Amino acid sequence: MSLINEFGNRPDSKNEMEMRHTAGEGAQRDAELDQALTDFRANVHAWSQAAYSRQRGVELTLRHRAWRLAVGWAMGCILVAGGVTGTFVEHQRQQEAARIAAAQRQARQKLAEAPERTQQQDPNLMAKVDSDISQEVPSAMEPLAQMMEGGESQ
Repeated sequence: MSLINEFGNRPDSKNEMEMRHTAGEGAQRDAELDQALTDFRANVHAWSQAAYSRQRGVELTLRHRAWRLAVGWAMGCILVAGGVTGTFVEHQRQQEAARIAAAQRQARQKLAEAPERTQQQDPNLMAKVDSDISQEVPSAMEPLAQMMEGGESQ
């Protein structure tokens, strides 16, 4: 059987012999590679089996549980404290709103009673106030009024 190379020429007998020799070595190399891959696969399976069957420490798991338990309690305490604080703040707000409403009611009552009180007060109040704040002569004219008084006496 003769082989044709890529240029369409027939190889000489020397090349043909090398190719047959190389094909024999290739088969041997394939067998060696198959054996190496089979050994590698067996080693991987053995390592995996050993890794899955070995003993594992429980201490690490307990620490995680203890940490989660502590965080759970802390979050629960924060939730309860927030609820109590919220209730207290709401109670204070309601008390303040009640105080404001009472003060507004008192102010409305005083405003409603104001006309009645002014009517009951002294009817001569305006005359009294007017006499208290009024002067015979305005303060700017006072020096002139003194001169006039001094001129009449002479």
